Amino acid sequence: MPDTSARTGRTASRIASPRTARAINDRIALQLLEADGPLTAYQLRERTGLSRPTVADLVDRLRAAGLIAVVGEAGADRRGPNARLYGIVADRAHLAGIDVRTHGVTVAVADLLGAVRAQESVPVAEGAAPEDAVAGAYAALDRALARAGGVRPHTVAVGAPGLVDPATGRLTGTGTLPSWHGALVAGLRDRLGAPLLLENEVNLAAIAECRDGAARDRDTFVLLWLGHGVGAAVFLDGRLRRGASGGTGEIGFLPVPGAPSLPTAAGCDGGFHALAASPAIVELAREYGFASAHTEGDLDTDPDAGPRTDADAPPAEHVVRAAVAAGPVGAAFLDALAERIAVGVAAVAAVLDPGCVVLGGEIGRAGGAALASRVAARTAGMSPLHTEVRAGTVGGGAVLRGAVLAAKDAAQDDLFGPDGARY
Repeated sequence: MPDTSARTGRTASRIASPRTARAINDRIALQLLEADGPLTAYQLRERTGLSRPTVADLVDRLRAAGLIAVVGEAGADRRGPNARLYGIVADRAHLAGIDVRTHGVTVAVADLLGAVRAQESVPVAEGAAPEDAVAGAYAALDRALARAGGVRPHTVAVGAPGLVDPATGRLTGTGTLPSWHGALVAGLRDRLGAPLLLENEVNLAAIAECRDGAARDRDTFVLLWLGHGVGAAVFLDGRLRRGASGGTGEIGFLPVPGAPSLPTAAGCDGGFHALAASPAIVELAREYGFASAHTEGDLDTDPDAGPRTDADAPPAEHVVRAAVAAGPVGAAFLDALAERIAVGVAAVAAVLDPGCVVLGGEIGRAGGAALASRVAARTAGMSPLHTEVRAGTVGGGAVLRGAVLAAKDAAQDDLFGPDGARY
């Protein structure tokens, strides 16, 4: 968010053309209204440093555009009659976030402020015909839009596994991904008639952790996604870094000690994936005699996690959660798991020195602080660079939340006027 101090408003007015200054001032006012809630004209003048006539003009403009409205009264900050409180019209536009997984799709419809109005999920069976998978996703989207009041989305953001080519905006795989993923994205562009943002799922989860979760106080950090697969998202100086081909963070392909072989261009089975993805974690738990003895009945009931199947919610997260709950009984397994994860964290630290790594995904969420503290201790023994390790806090809906936030920012940039990319 740009500086909204008194100095900002006056400086913008001095150095910009009248039209540009109006646009800047309008955007500053709208950002204040979003961040702080309804405000009076006096409060807007106080927080922006703009003059009374300038604030009066911008309020008139924003009301005429349908972006703000009178939402109440406040009398505590002035004498005389109560002052009008102005707030953003959240229903001015709606948006949709879509989380596309290997075995399901979750859709959220939100208002202009990012408040979710409806959410729908649909599982996709393994081996389902692509046309059936796409039709099911369309149906879930239609149900969510209907439940939100029959709205049409202004902007849609989609998170999916794989690489998103920065040049073409198309989804490509780094391994074996269902063919219906590409068909769904292409079909959504034609079906909705609205701007569609396509982003790697881990990048969206990082946006959620940056804005609502464990990295709110950081402008440089790495999200290490630990789930059925592994991945990473990189924030440097407040910006999400995607790389020349959209492949920044494909840490599953990282060659590491302890993996049975080297990764190849066609698959990451010999990379960090072989140490830290869910199948490897289940096997590690068996080596420690923990998996079968301590996980029976430990089921994930996270309501925000989206469609859950054996592939989407692998036993690994249940094993890790049970190990944390078991205390000393699960300590040896957690220590061994942390040793593996720390290999990836130390590699990230050596190249990027982010100062902070957030453990996200199903495994990061299940391990919580108990796993994060172990990973931090082992990373400190491998790297001279101080790296804080935190557990993600957004939860199982991180990808969907990131999609909603990305769509919200794009819609606001269109309706409020651009102020530069946030990530």
